[in-house]
Amino acid sequence: MATRLLQRPHGSADRSSRTDEHRGRHGTPRRAAAPGALEVPDLSSAGHLPNLREGGLPPDKSWLPRQRRGTTPQMIGRYPDYDVFDAADTWDAATRAVVDKRMRVGGREYTYFAPAEQPTLRAFCDICLAQDAEPRVPVAQMVDQKLAEGRLDGYQYADMPDDRETWHLVLRGLDEIAMSRYGKRDFADCETSAQKAIVGFLSEGELGGGTWDSLNVKRAWSVCMRIILAEFYSHPWAWNEIGFGGPAYPRGFMRLGPTSVREPFEKPGATDEDPVRVDVPGQE
Repeated sequence: MATRLLQRPHGSADRSSRTDEHRGRHGTPRRAAAPGALEVPDLSSAGHLPNLREGGLPPDKSWLPRQRRGTTPQMIGRYPDYDVFDAADTWDAATRAVVDKRMRVGGREYTYFAPAEQPTLRAFCDICLAQDAEPRVPVAQMVDQKLAEGRLDGYQYADMPDDRETWHLVLRGLDEIAMSRYGKRDFADCETSAQKAIVGFLSEGELGGGTWDSLNVKRAWSVCMRIILAEFYSHPWAWNEIGFGGPAYPRGFMRLGPTSVREPFEKPGATDEDPVRVDVPGQE
């Protein structure tokens, strides 16, 4: 990955807390810097993204360590000894109430999607997020709650229906493709490989016929993924997976220097591999 060099206004760069002189905090290879300069990864291009791996697929999750503290999706993650709830005593009552509500979503009944839609909703969310085992972030219930409460984003595409109607149409369209192409009862009844194929076509805007002819398919994908990702990463289990510190109010932040300097509540990653380049034995 290319880097840009930023000059410190006073003195030379502090390298004492870096895990490796030639690596960033998350293992990104970097060029040697000139004296007195800070190395900053150049993220202006997309070369660091996992979907640019050969074959366009991420590495198998087996390269990540098992979670030892707290909970993460499928109990794997780069920060196995980190639990965001260790900092819960720094949150105020309002913040704790918001987080507690998110933790209870998995036990709520569906109130927006009909019973016939729910299996497809769950399967669709799981495929989009690669949640293939427990514990799962209950994204399907979170989407249901968001739409039931009318917590929309305040805008919609001019050529698209209301986001709530878009979700109904997408789920119906997924079931139609499952029946017409794979002879299955619905999308949830398909094999995982078929589900991935269907979602792949959806992401490329390449589904047509039936319900899909009433939608801008690429934008329908955008509408759904915007909500799915927002709900997933609003959940504390996802915070644990990525080492996110959680709510900073009223605690605030102390470390405003280089990214190699950690907050007291942060934990180092257990591995430095770049997920774009990591090789997993037995995986092509």
